[in-house]
Amino acid sequence: MRVLVVGNGGREHAIIQSLKKSKKIDALYAIAGNGGIAADAVTVDMDVKDVNKVAEWAVENKIDFAVVAPDDPLVLGAVNVLNEKGIPCFGPTKEAAIIEGSKIFSKNLMKKYGIPTASYETFSDMEKANAYLEKCDMPIVIKADGLALGKGVIIAENLDDAKAAVKGMMEDKMFGQSGANIVIEEFLTGPEVSVLSFTDGKTLVPMISSMDHKRALDDDKGLNTGGMGTVAPNPYYTESVAKECMEKIFIPTMNAMNAEGRTFKGCLYFGLMLTTKGPKVIEYNCRFGDPETQVVLPLLKTDLLEIMMAVANEKLSEIKVEFKKKSACCVIMASKGYPEKYEKGFEITFKTSRKNVFVAGAKLDGDKLLTNGGRVLGVTAVSGNLKGAIKKAYKKVSKINFANAYCRSDIGKRALKAYGEKI
Repeated sequence: MRVLVVGNGGREHAIIQSLKKSKKIDALYAIAGNGGIAADAVTVDMDVKDVNKVAEWAVENKIDFAVVAPDDPLVLGAVNVLNEKGIPCFGPTKEAAIIEGSKIFSKNLMKKYGIPTASYETFSDMEKANAYLEKCDMPIVIKADGLALGKGVIIAENLDDAKAAVKGMMEDKMFGQSGANIVIEEFLTGPEVSVLSFTDGKTLVPMISSMDHKRALDDDKGLNTGGMGTVAPNPYYTESVAKECMEKIFIPTMNAMNAEGRTFKGCLYFGLMLTTKGPKVIEYNCRFGDPETQVVLPLLKTDLLEIMMAVANEKLSEIKVEFKKKSACCVIMASKGYPEKYEKGFEITFKTSRKNVFVAGAKLDGDKLLTNGGRVLGVTAVSGNLKGAIKKAYKKVSKINFANAYCRSDIGKRALKAYGEKI
């Protein structure tokens, strides 16, 4: 089979390395890919958001199956266009991808179908938003309605900061048109859990749980980022919590999307907060999370292509999805200064295997791999327990070098604490 993966980050590299294990694949392509992905797939230089051009290329190159990974092309209807051209896909249609594309849609969906989430109000008028804030308890969460590269959420500690966030989104357009409409919601507390799931609209199979580390600096300090590392499984996601989530959140969400005529087929991501009143949804994503994918897929035992094809054909119930009873840790190696200002163009050298090293921001210059982004690499290790996985991941990090490299030194610390251990 000739398989195409649309996307160019660490998540896509993790998907590609997992797909490479399938004996059914003869040729693997990536649009646009990156310098690291080029070691595992044929990369094609093209804008992933030009969904018509992507579909035309897929037809001309006789692609048998496509995986659309990033949020932008999904929300723009890449799967719709590819399906119209006769190419089966893993990923939701434009109609279903709205679950991430509009936070107002997803919040209203949860309210309508009784899916537990934070209380909220939506606004398209700045004065009304500010008037509402006057009555709110602090801290408060302000979210841009549309896509914002995972950064369209601000937690305001006081009223002045909250009003500044509203102005930044609605008037100053800090997230472009994504902030024209906003959601103001209750601030929830408790352990956070990420759960990716495979669903074909009839069956939903949760993957192994994970814990993300969003802040740039150790001890969860500094600015919010796209994610500085992950561990799996998440110790807070116990069997009883998983059962409650399945009954009150996962299946109801799948059924709600069906009832709305927006059947979701692909990877549905649940960002959860385990509050004192039970699990609540913080956010949905319409695709694999990044960097959660980098710890979840290395633990997958079942052929990923077979699962994805079963999802596309609505036969997920016929596949047994299995994960290794092990732990994984991913440490993000970033460019110093990320997520603000940073330099790029530094050569990356490896004194370790590149298996489970997922390239997010790098380009090829001849035979040299150069840094080309804020988050450069996701360095993942698998072991029989979490402590072992963390140790192995940091050992791998120590054998990879580039100028201005930075990573957190405490990925997995919170998870180990939940187990009563230390790094």
